[in-house]
Amino acid sequence: MREHDLLEKEEIFSKVLRAGRRTYFFDVRSTKADDYYITITESKKFTEEDGSFHFKKHKIYLYKEDFVSFKEILDEMMQFVLDHKGEEVISERHQKDFKKEYSEVETTSSSSFTNISFDDI
Repeated sequence: MREHDLLEKEEIFSKVLRAGRRTYFFDVRSTKADDYYITITESKKFTEEDGSFHFKKHKIYLYKEDFVSFKEILDEMMQFVLDHKGEEVISERHQKDFKKEYSEVETTSSSSFTNISFDDI
């Protein structure tokens, strides 16, 4: 079998989700026994100081026998997040006016410094 035929057979159906620096690839692929499974790939772009870039990829394989359990847990996890934090995105990256809350340790440690005026030096 030619390489092109192998790729044709392996990739059955694909969708792409672009999300900022991350891209998610959802692919239905074929096993050697001609059954289907899903791969989900996260690709994240990293830019170096010199302007060059590279991608880090993480992939999971999801087989039919795990679909129901996987979907149930994913649905439960997403519902938990939405129930506890809502749909609004709260992060430094997504909100220009986001302010970090500093812990008491950070606040107390900064207040333990001696107040010195430049006139005192």
